[in-house]
Amino acid sequence: MTSLAPELNLLYPLNEFYDRLRLPLPAAVRVEDRDVPEPYKSLLVHARDMTPTLAEYYQRGIQLRVLRHTLRHDIFSREIILVLEGDGRPVVFGAIKIYLERFPAEARRLIREMKLPLGTILQTQGIGHTSRPEAYIQVTADATINSSLGLTGSHLLYGRRNVLWNDSQEPLAKVVEILPPSSLVLDFSSQV
Repeated sequence: MTSLAPELNLLYPLNEFYDRLRLPLPAAVRVEDRDVPEPYKSLLVHARDMTPTLAEYYQRGIQLRVLRHTLRHDIFSREIILVLEGDGRPVVFGAIKIYLERFPAEARRLIREMKLPLGTILQTQGIGHTSRPEAYIQVTADATINSSLGLTGSHLLYGRRNVLWNDSQEPLAKVVEILPPSSLVLDFSSQV
């Protein structure tokens, strides 16, 4: 593990929501991809979108819950939870900054509607893109993360900072994705 580098805020764009609420950021450190333990590694260390990866792992649809959002100069930021279709179990907490001007009109409309995860919109609208993780992180869950993921107590969680790029190599979105404790992920996988 290496310490948080000041030039790379590992929790960006989640830090912007914490700043607005005047909350301290949870402790986060960068970890190398080889040091990310299973089942986190299978869910995080790849160049795919999170939504279809989670849908495949859990064998269920993924739904979006928007906790907070802002729209400034065609940049749409959301603090979100992704939940399983059916039981509403949280499978990701995070934040995303979406560059609306780089999307076709129908995709922009769907994004602003805040009903579908971005990964679902990219897939259903046939928008060519690539996913390039910038960092893998270990995060100490704080009250905000615990509340969002339905947790209590102390937890070391794993996540990633990722950028989605269009075919012109312009960023479509910047995202930080934090997964619930591995015990909950493993517990579910034994039920499927």
